[in-house]
Amino acid sequence: MSDIVSSIAGRSVAHRPDGEPVLLSIEGQLPSFEGGTGWLNSAPLSSEGLKGRVVLINFWTYTCINWLRSLPYVRAWDVKYRNQGLTSIGVHTPEFGFERDIDNVAAAVRDMDIEYPIVLDSGYAIWRAFKNHYWPAVYIADGHGRIRYHHFGEGEYAMAEMVVQQLLMEAGANFVDLALVSLAPIGLELAADWSNLRSPETYLGSSRITGSASPDRLRFGEPHDYTAPTRLDLNQWAPSGNWTLAPHAALSSRSDARISYRFHARDLHLVMGPASPDARVPFRVLLDGEPPGTAHGDDVDASGNGSLTDQRLHQLIRQPGTITDRVFEIEFLDSGAEVYYFTFG
Repeated sequence: MSDIVSSIAGRSVAHRPDGEPVLLSIEGQLPSFEGGTGWLNSAPLSSEGLKGRVVLINFWTYTCINWLRSLPYVRAWDVKYRNQGLTSIGVHTPEFGFERDIDNVAAAVRDMDIEYPIVLDSGYAIWRAFKNHYWPAVYIADGHGRIRYHHFGEGEYAMAEMVVQQLLMEAGANFVDLALVSLAPIGLELAADWSNLRSPETYLGSSRITGSASPDRLRFGEPHDYTAPTRLDLNQWAPSGNWTLAPHAALSSRSDARISYRFHARDLHLVMGPASPDARVPFRVLLDGEPPGTAHGDDVDASGNGSLTDQRLHQLIRQPGTITDRVFEIEFLDSGAEVYYFTFG
């Protein structure tokens, strides 16, 4: 055996980067996929039909930045180990209503170059079968259909890949390349700048709203003209102009609608889109009252201009250099924007 994977008393063992061994216990049988509402990139697969192959299950939803940053690894493992006995399956369990639309998911699969099978879990049946609670989550099953490893959230990529290698060898694969994949992610897939990440996910819909510093009393389920605050503390946000705070999102009612947020992070993203299909809503972003310039994200230009054409995660700010507290503003130049939540990196 190699120095990174070994076998002790018949139990599979992988080693963490610090050299500490991790015993791979049997966590249960791989649940069924029968509750899935559709498949992409594959005919329907079954747990029984996958016996003999190592199976990596990845729970995701396409607007989740944490999943987006883990995607390069799952994609690379699928390419590297597919012909040696690994089957990767993405279980798309939606967080928001628009993520239940199969056309939206199919477009995300194409845009993100995902070639492995995707099962749609719009009713949360597979999510419940796994007793899962997280995006992203990875479960790895051996050739006997037994779950041997899981990880929730980002990170531990080396550990997960070593588990795949070990279980492939247990299943009889020959010449498993024990070198770990080497990646250089870009765009939304780039790892967060964890040392400078001091702002949390922040939801704007009334069912999960947090962090609002509006000087007005928030009105839920009805349009209201909000006044801009004179200042914001770190991780506070506020609407100004006319907004309806619906349970799922904040909805702009006029072209003067703005949102401001004081944050501390390299990246700022907003999950948002047009309320009406096929609509286009132009917007402009500012950073400390000025166009973002070199700090602009992929979805705006240096002047801060962008437009909503579909419902997804938009990267609006990616700062170079030293990270400090900054005030972000977005102004929608037409009505009909739906803004779900901020996330950072």
